[in-house]
Amino acid sequence: MAKKRPQSKATKPQVTSGARSAGREEPVPVVGAREPCPCGSGRRYKACHGRAAAHAVTELVQRPFEGLPGECDWVALRELVPAATVALSLKGGLPEGVPSVTLATVLPMAWPALRRDDGSVLLALQNDTSSGDLSRDLADTLQRALAAEPGTPVAAHRVPADGPRLQDLLDADASFEPVVHSGFEFWVPDSAENSTPEVAASLERANAAAIPTVRLAGVDSAYWCEVPDKNHLRWVMPHAEEQLLDALARLHAAGTSSLGEGTRLVGSFRAHGLMVPVWDLPSAMGAEECEKPAAEFAERLAAALAVDTPLTAEERRARGGLTNRQVTLS
Repeated sequence: MAKKRPQSKATKPQVTSGARSAGREEPVPVVGAREPCPCGSGRRYKACHGRAAAHAVTELVQRPFEGLPGECDWVALRELVPAATVALSLKGGLPEGVPSVTLATVLPMAWPALRRDDGSVLLALQNDTSSGDLSRDLADTLQRALAAEPGTPVAAHRVPADGPRLQDLLDADASFEPVVHSGFEFWVPDSAENSTPEVAASLERANAAAIPTVRLAGVDSAYWCEVPDKNHLRWVMPHAEEQLLDALARLHAAGTSSLGEGTRLVGSFRAHGLMVPVWDLPSAMGAEECEKPAAEFAERLAAALAVDTPLTAEERRARGGLTNRQVTLS
């Protein structure tokens, strides 16, 4: 998850100066905060190029996927779904020698990305990041993967303060259609490339830890998952938080916030600027049994979202209970 991260002098990222050589920007070396900036401006590093580096590391972008197709599914795959892939489309098309670019929840050995032997690229979504802007971190990893030699993983890396974001690289008109998998065999589907003993062990551990998960077909960004004793439905929603809390409170006070007998709205997560309501489900209620009640709930929620009158006392109490059961993931 994107977090504020302290960093030592030795791990600060390089930033680029305004000086150009042979048509490209030259990197400014990292020095002590009180030392003269190597760019020659005469100012201390912390007041010159060090400021951009520090800002990039500490500023947290609340909604890193805002503006991308499928923002809610980006959040779900980052925080909730163990094993899934999505085909990505780049602005201007794929570079020569790159037959496909695929987003994956995780990759073996926690690689940030992998350039396969055939030139295709896998980009991991659930890795730790070096700055407060997850979109910028992922875009930097993607660019390095596109330029990597076939058959090699991409290592973790401190991103430039002024680098592009996913919104700059991905086709905004392309669809975003996650495919949820039962395991991680998609890591090496057709060959034994990179299938070292370490990768095989990583695959075995990942499969053992994966929670069975299904994406509902009838509503957007809702994911059923199976856990011991009961199941859950976790539904990433695009609505503004205050408006969504009001709507859920109206339904909860009216006794219509559940998904049927034996189910209960138990609270919500907050992740990457979006809310994720969570329902407890009976262990016998599978993903298919969720489809109809979820679609019916979506209609009730739409009606509640359209109401703009003040909450009643009972609705305010329901809202307070929902707020108290909210957990922030990122």
